Order: sequence, then C-alpha cells, then structure tokens
Amino acid sequence: MKKYLGMLASMFFLVVLSVTALAQSPSTILAPVGKQPLQGFSASRLDRIDQMLDQTIADNQVPGLVALIVKDGKIVYHEAKGLADVPSGTKMAKDQIFRIASQSKAITSTAVMMLWEEGKFRLDDPISKYIPEFANPKILAGFRYADSSYSTKPSPREITIRHLITHTSGLGYGVIDGNEQMKMIYQKAGIVDLFTTEPVKIGDNIKKLAKLPLHHEPGTKYTYSEGLDVLGYFIEVVSGMPFDQFLKTRIFDPMGMNNTGFYLTDAQGEKLVTIHRKVNNEWESFPVTFYDPDYPKTGAKTFFSGGAGLSSTAEDYAKFLQMYLNGGAYNGTRFLSPTTIKTIMSNQVGDLLGNSGKDYGLAFGLVDENGVAQGGIGSLGTFDWGGYFNTQYFADPVTNTIGILMKQTQGGTGDESAWKFRQMVFSAVE
Repeated sequence: MKKYLGMLASMFFLVVLSVTALAQSPSTILAPVGKQPLQGFSASRLDRIDQMLDQTIADNQVPGLVALIVKDGKIVYHEAKGLADVPSGTKMAKDQIFRIASQSKAITSTAVMMLWEEGKFRLDDPISKYIPEFANPKILAGFRYADSSYSTKPSPREITIRHLITHTSGLGYGVIDGNEQMKMIYQKAGIVDLFTTEPVKIGDNIKKLAKLPLHHEPGTKYTYSEGLDVLGYFIEVVSGMPFDQFLKTRIFDPMGMNNTGFYLTDAQGEKLVTIHRKVNNEWESFPVTFYDPDYPKTGAKTFFSGGAGLSSTAEDYAKFLQMYLNGGAYNGTRFLSPTTIKTIMSNQVGDLLGNSGKDYGLAFGLVDENGVAQGGIGSLGTFDWGGYFNTQYFADPVTNTIGILMKQTQGGTGDESAWKFRQMVFSAVE
C-alpha cells in the first residue's frame, strides 16, 4: 500500500508540475509582490504569521530570525526580526547569512543529478567504481568498549550512488550518530563529520571513511548519514572540478545565489548570524565544542562538506527551491529536466520510513498521503528539509508556495515557531 501511495504521489507531482509549467515561464524568477493585491494568499492571515513571529521574539524563544514566503514566484513576505548578534545588539537584516547545515544536502543531490543527466554514471552503480576504497564493504558485527576495537562481517552487496543519496548506505554520522559505538569508531579513525577550521580535504576524509564498518547492509534501512559528503567527493571525481567550484559555476552563479557557499569573504562574514544558546533565560554566543562556530569565515577553508557545509540567505535558498517549482529552470538557465525532477520527487526508500507522513526522494523529504491527512504540512508531494542550527524550508508544487524560516540556535530554547510557521503558511493559501 505504501509503495502504491508513493507512486500516486509521484504521478500527482508530475501532473502538477506540467500544469504549473503552462501557467508560468519555466525561468520565472523571484520578484516582490509590490503594491499589487495578493493573489491566492490571504493578507489577513499573513498578518497572523507576522504577529506569531513577533511573539516568538517577545517570548524569548529565539533571539532573531528571517522568514520568507513565496507564492507563484512572488515574494509575499520577507521579514527580519530580533537580533543577529545579542552581545553586540546587532539587529537582524533580511540579507543575513545563516549556516544552513543539512540544507546543503539537497544542493549536493541536485549537482549529482545534473551529472547523471550528462550520462556520467547510473544511480545503481557501486560507488567503488569511482572511489575504489569503498570496494568490499563490511558491516559492524561486534564492538569492545574498552579500546573501541570491533569485528565485522562482509556485506552481501556494495554501496550504490542511490544508497548514498537516500541515506540507505549503512554509513554513519560520527559525532551526531544515534549509535554510540559508531560515534567511537568514527572518532578513533579521525573522521571529520561536519564543520571544521582545520586543513582537511574531503578526498582524504572520505577515503578514511570508506574503510570503516557499516551500520547495516546497504538498502535495508534508512540511517541518516554522511552519504552526501561522500557524493561531494564523488562530484569532484566525476566532474574533474573541485566541489566548491562545481557548485559555484554550475548552480550558484547562474541562479544568482551570490551569498551561498562553503566559506565567506570578509564582507559576507560581517553578515553571518551568531549561533546562540540560552543560559538562565539569557542568550549568549555558542562556544567552541566539537566545532568552531566561526568555521564559515575562519580557518583553513579547505573542507567542502556536501552534507552540512554551506551557508546561505533566505532569498538565495528560495531561488534554489523556485527552480524546482519551475520544472528545473531558473533565471534563463535549465538545471534539470522535468523528467529528472519526477525521478527526484519519487519515493526512493519504499516502506523504510514507516507511516510517518513522509517519504524520501533523491534530494528531499516528501509529504505522502498520510502527511496530507495529518494536516498543516502541505499538499501531496510537498518537499522539505531543515538544518542543524534550526533552519527550515518547504515547497508545495500544488499551491506553488515556498516557506523558509532561518534561525541560528543550539540546545533547548522552547521555540515553537517551526511548526507554527509551516501550519500557518498553508492555512493562508487561498
């Protein structure tokens, strides 16, 4: 039944995509709604959203945020609230730059699929065909806490590119892994999981990662992983370009995503929002822990994490999502074909996510029939994800609506704006 619903969702998305393409130019670019009356979006309910976000700041749930809503290619709401840096009292601005962490994954996935369209590989190719160190993978079979030693057993099958892009490879996620044993194995091996100011290259890191044991046989479970970091290096191998340069020349520059990248210039660094945590109900800058919060603007600037390394603005990321709603084109450039987008928006993990209301495609989480029934998270085929520092996005191909909410916090804050924002955005669509 689940597989049937996934197929239905994919078919529905393609129909909606075709209708949308007829209704607008495939290269529709973001534009402010100006003084024209809102079409298909309630002005009074937009005010509700604004008031909710004001209250979120007033209640001290977050120190600051930027919210953006797009309807039919028009920016109907774009506001900055609160502070970008509490210690200095710096006010938040609309063009503030945020560490988007796992929102990087969809961009990396898009780059992979652009190369796939060029016939560079097949999705079910073993990754060892391109990165030989991944040949003959092993699965964790036993672990000794005393010295972090472990035993393994051979995997019945190899890791494929599809497994990596869908988090079904069996790879772990080191310091944020849910399995303590895998955390210890990754740490002992010196794997860089997320953010670093050290002079590390992704190729060196991924080759070390390839030698470590897997959680499980590839393709049998959904385990959030460093698969997209592997694919960042894979893009270098297949394209012959450094990963950061591939993204800049093939995606960011043609889309006009001028404030998106792994590392920031001095001028961009001035716009980077401080990561905050709440201590005794007061906001303070997050300290150096297993990462330096200033990683996007200091240090060696050599590690291009496809899974978590990018920083961006709300408007830049909306351009990327609008490209998908446009059917693969933006700003006069075609990045993906509509048929490729159909594949990307198809359920790729079968029943592995259960009845959560979400499926997973080749770049995004996807709202399925159960999710529609839950209410408040979008129409069938709505695609979404978020980031480690409490950024979020969603895009609905049925109502042609994008929502982005950017924050930079760590730890418990009592913040409820994420679910309220999404629920209220869809409640405002007419």
